[in-house]
Amino acid sequence: MAMPLVLLPLAACLLSHALASSANIVQGSDLSVTLRSNIDHAASWEDTILDLASRDESRFLHLASLATTKKTTVPIGSGQQLLATASTYIVRAAFGTPPQPMLVAMDTSNDAAWIPCSPCVGCPSTTNFIPSMSSSYQPIPCGAPQCSQLPNPSCSPAPGSSCGFNLTYGSSSIDALLSKDSLSLDADSIPSYIFGCLRKVTGSSIPPQGLIGLGRGPLSLLSQTRSLYASTFSYCLPSFRSLNFSGSLRLGPVGQPKRIKTTPLLASPRRSSLYFVNMTGIRVGRTSVAVPPGTLVFDQATGAGTIFDSGTMFTRLVAPLYTAVRDTFRRRVKGTVSSLGGFDTCYEGTVSLPTITLEFTGMNVTLPVENVMIHSAARNLSCLAMAAAPDNVNAVLNVIASMQQQNHRVLFDVPGSRLGVAREPCTTA
Repeated sequence: MAMPLVLLPLAACLLSHALASSANIVQGSDLSVTLRSNIDHAASWEDTILDLASRDESRFLHLASLATTKKTTVPIGSGQQLLATASTYIVRAAFGTPPQPMLVAMDTSNDAAWIPCSPCVGCPSTTNFIPSMSSSYQPIPCGAPQCSQLPNPSCSPAPGSSCGFNLTYGSSSIDALLSKDSLSLDADSIPSYIFGCLRKVTGSSIPPQGLIGLGRGPLSLLSQTRSLYASTFSYCLPSFRSLNFSGSLRLGPVGQPKRIKTTPLLASPRRSSLYFVNMTGIRVGRTSVAVPPGTLVFDQATGAGTIFDSGTMFTRLVAPLYTAVRDTFRRRVKGTVSSLGGFDTCYEGTVSLPTITLEFTGMNVTLPVENVMIHSAARNLSCLAMAAAPDNVNAVLNVIASMQQQNHRVLFDVPGSRLGVAREPCTTA
């Protein structure tokens, strides 16, 4: 049975913005990361997990439709624990002069940066950026070339009008003003960073304090800071139950793992922001899954294939592949299979559980049980934390999601066209 998961969806790519010459010194940055989720903290852990799982599907549908001497580290934290809002990971950032602090979601499958601005009708956050309090804030005029590159630009015929745009983000719609201002990450200040200043929001599926896009498109953090961070970053995602900023987003080539197994990055013009890789197989314990033909094929033209994504909570596989993995897993585990909400492979009590190995060109990633199973203490139940892609769309993406990436260092080296994964515990209580 396909699991009804919901993903925090992607915003569309907005525009390109040229920055300083590549002759400038490339720097680095390392930030902490935490998970953000709108879960009721009074709810049981079981209800929390089911709510997180239910949020993955809309993000999946959106995905399917689409040399330095300094290092900068930005803390990553669990938004579920720290903001009690919809599941994703958050980092500390600040906009404007003087800096106004925000906790923004990080999203590897999105290019856009956007934050709630004051006044904003319907914005879910009480912490809004106030443009009038920033001496460096500027709206982008309608005549600017960036405005014409927006997906849905809107301009009034009045001379000197500012560029606006509209986007659909999951079940929400947003109206924003294209803007630029200083962006601060750790000790780094990035002048004239282009982002959307939200003026109106309908719906509740957007990250409340905004979003920083780490995708490969022209408006992403990588593109706008190419001379600073050389289009290179890595992160370690803590458990979504972590209570503090114990993960890290490391920006720039300095301080990245030297000894790490990697696989080539692939690109699709159909979904140009996504980080595609070539997954070649899956093992459950020592048993190789009989992969159905075509389910792991990368296709540039259609955008089919496998991606790594930080905003999806639980790994989604195209339906025939998921069924093959699930059935192999069930044959390996001795116990009576039950279900929990949309999780269709659960076991009560203590059972012997196998690892799962994801095989890629040039790299294998063996996931320990903590990255494979979710647990309900109330019912003493363990469930396979994977699911099939929704069957109501032409789903062609396999998404390696954040739970399967937790407590690993995941490296995105765009100039080197490689993605690497190495075990690195970063969860603390």
